[in-house]
Amino acid sequence: MDRMTIDLWVGIFVALGLAALLGLAMKVGNLTSSKIGDTYSVTASFENIGSLKPHAPVKSAGVVVGRVDNINFDSKTFEAIVTINIDKRYSFPKDTFANIYTAGLLGEQYLGLEAGGDESTLKNGDKITHTQDAVVLEKMISQFLFSKASETNDAETKSDSKPATVKADGKSTELGDPAF
Repeated sequence: MDRMTIDLWVGIFVALGLAALLGLAMKVGNLTSSKIGDTYSVTASFENIGSLKPHAPVKSAGVVVGRVDNINFDSKTFEAIVTINIDKRYSFPKDTFANIYTAGLLGEQYLGLEAGGDESTLKNGDKITHTQDAVVLEKMISQFLFSKASETNDAETKSDSKPATVKADGKSTELGDPAF
């Protein structure tokens, strides 16, 4: 094989590698799995959406039923307004719950819909009123550390206070008393 043939084969393999990386990036970014047909649009308000992004999947019972279309900030209520496109094949009751979940411990966030029991269903332009914000891992860790620190401070203040009394044979004796 001459040098030109080897260069041609190397070029073909590099091009195939780049195409594979592009396909993988699109798959990871949820840009290829768009099997959603005609949709209707609803909105939901959240105080904290975490790292939810447009085009994130909307799932119900583990099945992708829609996509997050748009995320805006309402400067009057100081909430994030999430616009959701749901496939018309799926209808949800008006009292549906919208929750933000994380796929795995540090995975991407998605919107989960849990159907309620109302007879009437969501229509185009409706608002989901029952929402649960994203769980922010950093916030949970700081709350845990703060509660542990306050438990330590409580234990220190209890040990500095007057010792507890114990009744033995009808006599009151303080702990730490040599007569006890």
